[in-house]
Amino acid sequence: MSDTVTEPGHDIAADVSFELVELDELVGELLVEHAERVARDARIVALRLGIGGQRPETLTRVGARYDLARDRVRQLYTKAIGRIVAEAARSGHRSAQVFAHRYPREAGDLRLVRTLLAETYATDTDLVAMEWSYLKLRLAGHDPADAKRVAGYVMQRIMGWQKKTASILAKLHAPQEPTEDLHALLADTVWSGGTPAPLPTESARVADGDDDGRGRFYLAKVGRDVAYDSALVARLLRTLDASPAVAAFQEEPTALTYHFDGRDQVHYPSVAARLTDGRTVLVDVVPLDRVAFRHNLVQAELARAYAHDHGWGMLSWTGSALGPAQLRARPVDAAAEQRLADDLAHGPYDRAALAAVLADTGLDLLDLTGLVLRNDWQWDRIPLRLSASREHRPAPRPPAASRSR
Repeated sequence: MSDTVTEPGHDIAADVSFELVELDELVGELLVEHAERVARDARIVALRLGIGGQRPETLTRVGARYDLARDRVRQLYTKAIGRIVAEAARSGHRSAQVFAHRYPREAGDLRLVRTLLAETYATDTDLVAMEWSYLKLRLAGHDPADAKRVAGYVMQRIMGWQKKTASILAKLHAPQEPTEDLHALLADTVWSGGTPAPLPTESARVADGDDDGRGRFYLAKVGRDVAYDSALVARLLRTLDASPAVAAFQEEPTALTYHFDGRDQVHYPSVAARLTDGRTVLVDVVPLDRVAFRHNLVQAELARAYAHDHGWGMLSWTGSALGPAQLRARPVDAAAEQRLADDLAHGPYDRAALAAVLADTGLDLLDLTGLVLRNDWQWDRIPLRLSASREHRPAPRPPAASRSR
């Protein structure tokens, strides 16, 4: 197996797809059904896996929400997953066909591990790679022992990369592996004109700062071990540590609290870096396949407001050379764009309608992402739903004029 995925550094654009986005919605549907019986356990699963746009959470953080011990959260999560898989099989939920096609039972371990690793990296879910891999395989019909074995292989590869990286960085005189070009990475930063406030001196994320589920490595520029949740975040931290243009940085420098879909939420932007020219930039890792979802746009706007209030620049980094600015400018067939705009003027697309129009027009996920950003459409993740922006959405048509797609 190639180490391209387990030693990440490649552009993730080739690994994202609309089909991968759909998997979250399918699991979200199962959780909604499960929540009708055990609401708390369904929410624990959603928080742990990052369903709905949030980043996956450590068991420690989930436990802090419910005043539960870490091991108790693990027990509740495991039992809930067992029930969800059993209920999905018993009810004949459509997830079985979709997952079975993507992770066929006749596929060998090597093929499954490669697929699951690529998906883990593209979706920024390394923290829960084993849990996500196991759930995908179980919903695809793999028996528990096989699913556990393959999920274990996925986690072993990720842990192997983490250990190798930590070992290289600990040897201060060892040749460093290539990192991002900082100037290219910062090209799309939106700068503030104010006087930069000082960097915070510690991370705002304290409840699970030393959680053993997180990766960590020693970074010379800050002179200590730094924890991270995913290879994308690790890529960013290593770039900042290696660049002579960076004077200092602080991971997860603030906790941004907000209310979304009836729940109080907390978002931790990835890192703030002070450059040698005196400027400071807040950089938030937002996976490419999620950058246009409403929840992530809300978080990006909060982070931008915080950064500009502090006289800092703000950048959403996607793990790709394609950022929000490039996606907005992405050339898309004008007739296809007009078709979507005309349809959305009269009602939203659900998952099935959106999949159908993408297949009909030949648009891919990146095309759709660019259109959402450029036209200020509203893209909700769970359930998957694309609507015209609130500002431009006309009054609903009378029922007699409603359409089905």
